[in-house]
Amino acid sequence: MGRVNQTLVTEFIFMSFTNARELQIVLFLLFSLLYSIIFLGNISIIAQVQVDSCLHKPMYFFLCTLSFFEFCYTCSVVPKMLVNLLVTNPTISIVGCSLQMFFFISLGSADCFLLAVMSYDRYVAICNPLRYSTIMTMQLCFKFVAASLAVSSLLCMTLVILIFRLPFCGDNHIQHFFCEIPVVLKLACLDTSVHEVAVFIVGVLVLIIPFLLISISYTRIISSVLGIRSTEGRRKAFSTCTSHLTVVLLQYGVVSFTYMRPKSLHFPEQDRLVSLVYVFGTPLLNPLIYTLRNKEMKAALRKVLSHKWSSSVM
Repeated sequence: MGRVNQTLVTEFIFMSFTNARELQIVLFLLFSLLYSIIFLGNISIIAQVQVDSCLHKPMYFFLCTLSFFEFCYTCSVVPKMLVNLLVTNPTISIVGCSLQMFFFISLGSADCFLLAVMSYDRYVAICNPLRYSTIMTMQLCFKFVAASLAVSSLLCMTLVILIFRLPFCGDNHIQHFFCEIPVVLKLACLDTSVHEVAVFIVGVLVLIIPFLLISISYTRIISSVLGIRSTEGRRKAFSTCTSHLTVVLLQYGVVSFTYMRPKSLHFPEQDRLVSLVYVFGTPLLNPLIYTLRNKEMKAALRKVLSHKWSSSVM
């Protein structure tokens, strides 16, 4: 109870990556470059799909949506982080912290649901190819995306409201570069056991359940592909899934490591490094994975580049 009687804080102070001003400038330039590449990479995927009629398929509609979600969740963190690298007193209000947390985790959660939807799309395409166009209609695709965003927003809004009903007092230094759930919970004045259970439950709903659905889809896909007699046919069927499966392993591996660990296993420096991976790494790598490992995307990219080259020559 002693902690509750302390003065309640109205803002948080982010801890700097380093006290060396020159190194902060270097980090600012590095993160700005990565942010620009993420923007260009994800926007290029959206543009390619919109321009090339050959990519007007459910699979690429979901890929566009995934790129949009990933860029948006990066936007919820990186601009503020870049500003903080340039100021001497990097602060954020309680309301600002709650909004940042909500947008980051809700868009990240929507990513996880969308990856499960994409695995179902691959399951229908490989296991029921003759019925694919009648099952995966654009109307159903829009419903899947809307449901992913609605469910993730509802779960994360409930969690954020629960967290920010806690009183925060005493130390208001966030040992991180954004309002990450485990770090913010450490600053609460009261016992957070119930809130940690709530985080774990949301983690199960957002991570474990979609991952189980993905596993079921791929189990059936593998079973179906192994029944194909032609080696070329098996290779072609598996090649349509490799990009998605690579992204799934990357996304779920990093996020599960962050949110499914108990509080006692969270360490500030380690958490910041892991967070850098999923704030910058996954949005940066996903466009490369889908572009380099997908023949249709590579063909569309070559078409766009050749068109621009011929236009510039003329």
